[in-house]
Amino acid sequence: MKYVVLTLILGITSQAFSQNLYVKNVKIFDSTSETIQKGSAIKVKGRTIEWIGTQLKDDPKEYQIIDGQGFYIMSGMIDAHTHISDLNAAKRALLSGVTTVRSASTSSFQDVSLANLAEKGVIAGPDFISAGIYVTPNLGETILADSRLANLSAGVNSEEELRQVVKINADRGTGVIKTRGTERAGLPETDPRQQTYTLEQLKIVIDEASKHKLGVMVHAHGDEGGRAAVEAGAISIEHGTFLSIETLKLMKSKGTYLVPTIITIEDLKIPGGEYSNPVLELRGKFMMKEAERTFQDALALGVKMATGADNDYSAESTTRVSLEAEHFVRLGMSKFQALQAATINGADLLGIEQKTGTIEIGKEADLILLPKNPLEDIMALQDVLMVISNGQLALKRIPFALD
Repeated sequence: MKYVVLTLILGITSQAFSQNLYVKNVKIFDSTSETIQKGSAIKVKGRTIEWIGTQLKDDPKEYQIIDGQGFYIMSGMIDAHTHISDLNAAKRALLSGVTTVRSASTSSFQDVSLANLAEKGVIAGPDFISAGIYVTPNLGETILADSRLANLSAGVNSEEELRQVVKINADRGTGVIKTRGTERAGLPETDPRQQTYTLEQLKIVIDEASKHKLGVMVHAHGDEGGRAAVEAGAISIEHGTFLSIETLKLMKSKGTYLVPTIITIEDLKIPGGEYSNPVLELRGKFMMKEAERTFQDALALGVKMATGADNDYSAESTTRVSLEAEHFVRLGMSKFQALQAATINGADLLGIEQKTGTIEIGKEADLILLPKNPLEDIMALQDVLMVISNGQLALKRIPFALD
């Protein structure tokens, strides 16, 4: 007898545990074109996609057979701005259909450890591009992350101090550097438009990161801090709420990505959630209009954009990449553009476009199954029926019926 089961292969496991998979009876959206390949099937061998084609007459031997029941399959989503720092949070991200994340910093290099676990197949995923600790003027409790930070209790501002934090991150194995151009939006006592690091300071961070072959993502709500980050050579501006047309044009010319995190501003302006404060609620209502204007200006100019949920996937959080993609559509993106922002664009930003982001032979088997055509209904992303990450079956909610 078959049962409706939730299959989770996210605990302590082994890469050898993965089986070769044959996923049949699916309709494929491959992230590269606005077409759906019907009557299709996919073979997964180990961590990678081995074959894609028309469904075979007979099921292949030595493969675990999965009947996709005519549902829609696409590449796993990419969250380009997250703060996951534990196994349960990683599990929540994965079960939401996110198979790759770019960390936007954690307190003690937890993201580096999670990246290692996913790479070794100990967990199914998501894969991590880790940022380690934030290069920010005040490290606060983060000073406990590494004994070499002991001399930075008074702040991180001088060239020597900035380079030191970048070097420690690189030494610990991060895949990107995160720094700050403006203050936070999520604290009542700070103004998110206020610039923190100068152009020269940002250039120092980016120069040191480049010595370790690392790109730099920059938190910047305000235009002054955002423009300085673009001029300094950031690979992406995170949030960008108050960016001017001039700064957006500069981003377009330099190929700088915008990761808008609209869903986080939505969280600010609604009581409850991760930010529950009357000052922040009022701020969020004002910032949302500004963020919407920036997004639409960026879209009109052709600035490259990727999805980021900017949360830690806590048990209480409801911000998700699927909801961010829905906001992108609400603000004028086509559904196809929004799906690309959540897949192939994210892979390009993270520098892993040869590895994931599309459904192609030889790429990682990062796949999600949806109940409806996402090109017609973007909300289908919110009801993920199956997740395959690095070739491991991490979630399987079908079949619904009992035999």
